[in-house]
Amino acid sequence: MSTSSIANVTVNTQASVYFDGKCVSHGITFADGTKKSVGVVLPATLTFNTGAPEIMECVAGDCEYKLAGTDVWRKSNPGERFSVAGNSSFQIRVAEAYHYICHFG
Repeated sequence: MSTSSIANVTVNTQASVYFDGKCVSHGITFADGTKKSVGVVLPATLTFNTGAPEIMECVAGDCEYKLAGTDVWRKSNPGERFSVAGNSSFQIRVAEAYHYICHFG
């Protein structure tokens, strides 16, 4: 089941816009200092680099993703998650809007 709401957070009201507007996200911070981002990827094939490990949670829509060092595209549907190692990258392929929560490790 995908996350439908997040309570008791501080939201960065200025969006982070990447890839000429193909990805837009807002940072959120929990009371304990944990940070996540909530956003949308519009139809495109994009490559993201990671600093820290990340878990991508699909909230709505779907995507295909390919982790660095692999040749396999995998699908992620609402309620599903995939993990990306720190200091790595992944490609994401989106046909319709993909809504996500990025959990930073």
